[in-house]
Amino acid sequence: MNDGLEQTQRKQPFTWPVRIYYEDTDSAGIVYYANYLCYFERARTEWLRALGFEQTDIAAQHGVVFVVRSITVEYLAPARFNDALEISVELGDVGASQIKLTQRVTRGTDKLVEAQVRLACVNIAAMKPVRIPTIIKAKISEITT
Repeated sequence: MNDGLEQTQRKQPFTWPVRIYYEDTDSAGIVYYANYLCYFERARTEWLRALGFEQTDIAAQHGVVFVVRSITVEYLAPARFNDALEISVELGDVGASQIKLTQRVTRGTDKLVEAQVRLACVNIAAMKPVRIPTIIKAKISEITT
């Protein structure tokens, strides 16, 4: 397992390891397509954690959460039971209330899945877009400069 904090401060993209279990596969023995969305979510959570932000703390302290506004996924090759994969998070554009990311699933040097993800920062009570908290935006900016 990698040290996410050190890696995030060092470079992009951030990566998180995933092992494929039998429960992740379909009747053909390959990873069920929707499971990749779960892997992407886990990697984004770990990316934020590596930056020093727990999602529960963001919600409690700032009254906001990050939600997926849109995602486009390209499935390029299958993963199978017991594969060791890397799920990456690469920061794209950061706006006032949105973050664009590229996420990939790789097995060694093979790219299996690629997604373009747009996150929106929303107020929990109103479920309306709001500005990304300054402290979070500043920390994210540090890894891109």
